[in-house]
Amino acid sequence: MEERASYSARAFCQHHRIEITFIRSLQDYGLITAEEADDDLLLSAAQLEALERLVRLHYGLQINLEGIDAIYHLLDRVESLQQEVSYLKARLRFHEEKI
Repeated sequence: MEERASYSARAFCQHHRIEITFIRSLQDYGLITAEEADDDLLLSAAQLEALERLVRLHYGLQINLEGIDAIYHLLDRVESLQQEVSYLKARLRFHEEKI
């Protein structure tokens, strides 16, 4: 069984001088996932990286949670479309080489 590193949300909040309620709100929006542990939340390394971006958007650029949610959904869509374009380009090259 693989062990994952877990990071304390409370420690993250203290370091960034933000409230833990911000992280709980992000959870409510489905933007991050965290595991409940006693009176803390545990974050994976990937979630920690995402949380850093979310903190910059919210506190640095003053984007509200609804805006962050919209941005993340649009970024997911862009990434999906980029993957589709790459796939279609590869198929096109394959068919062009056959000609």
